[in-house]
Amino acid sequence: MARHNHGTAFPDELRTWQAGLRDQFPIIVANPGTAYLDSAATSQKPQAVLDAVMGYLTTGNANAGRGTYPWANRTTALVQEAGLRVRRFLGDPEPDRSGVHFVSGTTEGLRLIARDWLVRHLRDGDEMIVPAADHTANALPWREAAGQLAREGVTVRIREMPYDAARDYDHRALPALVTGRTRFIAVTHVHHVYGGDMNIQRIRAAAGPDVVICLDAAQGVGHLPLSVADLDVDFVVFSGHKAMALPGTGAIWAGNRRGARFVPGGWAGTPNTSGIVSLAAALDWLEQAGVERIARWTVALGARLTDGLHRLPAYEVLGCQRSLEAGSPVQQRHGIVTFRHHRIGSNDLGFILAAEGFLVRADGHCQAEGGEKTASVRVSVHAYNTVEEIDRLLELLRRLDTEG
Repeated sequence: MARHNHGTAFPDELRTWQAGLRDQFPIIVANPGTAYLDSAATSQKPQAVLDAVMGYLTTGNANAGRGTYPWANRTTALVQEAGLRVRRFLGDPEPDRSGVHFVSGTTEGLRLIARDWLVRHLRDGDEMIVPAADHTANALPWREAAGQLAREGVTVRIREMPYDAARDYDHRALPALVTGRTRFIAVTHVHHVYGGDMNIQRIRAAAGPDVVICLDAAQGVGHLPLSVADLDVDFVVFSGHKAMALPGTGAIWAGNRRGARFVPGGWAGTPNTSGIVSLAAALDWLEQAGVERIARWTVALGARLTDGLHRLPAYEVLGCQRSLEAGSPVQQRHGIVTFRHHRIGSNDLGFILAAEGFLVRADGHCQAEGGEKTASVRVSVHAYNTVEEIDRLLELLRRLDTEG
């Protein structure tokens, strides 16, 4: 895995910054004895996002793109401005060329790309490279697209993205899979189980300049800086609810530089206007908070947890084994730490932790067919989580290490 520059220290200025952010989350403030550790499933919402939604709903709620009266015009403008806001947040170097399309979340966005773009532009004998151990939402749509084409008499070859021993993409093995018929590669920004930044800049270098790359950024947006210019990808898809916005909203960013322009098919219907308002407000909040600082904080929390678990014989931490110690010189996890107890089943462990006020996820984490076959416990943090919460969790896990 690549070297990481965030480090694992908690300097005083970062602690002060984090304390100010934590106070902006009403649900966190109202539950001081509860540690919410499931942000990879959905994030909590800051007051600024809640205020933006309530302000919209109580002063100008209307449909977008369908009326000419002031409330409708204002809503239409808000939706258009939100699209520009997404472009700015992603560092879009060509906003006049790109498109932003609002969807219900990452799963719907990836399916739309497969259904409304991919199947229209693949030809007999074309190839694509897709992951088999990432989230099912970034594995299944591409296989479904190939199945649809096969029923139409078009054969598309699917090659599986290679992984290395650290569960990172194997960028050294990838070039051997890329051929003159490779048209499309699907990748993930931050792995939802192993927590690693999947080093997407290496994918472009291995794939060459012409292959279309689609990025599942569900665990990346709002957690670490993401520049579409630096990564040189063609699609970015993410969910608003994992990035401080309301459920039921997300976005497809389409660069429209390689291949045909992305245009969703069918009649769009009424957009989720309150969700889109919340997404624009969430991106404002994240930018003001500082995504780079959020990344430093969550990486440090994850390193503190893996370092503690590494010292407990009863636990197995999934993913890169060379990055478990807090002072590791290799890339550490982006706020996602997944583990198992050798004697206590993961589902039982999840119930035990919940009873003690630690809200974690315990199951298979929607990993595709090439992923883990046994349930595990996932701890995922965000800007509102504290060092003290991780230390309390480790103390409980230590007791279970000896009692289990």
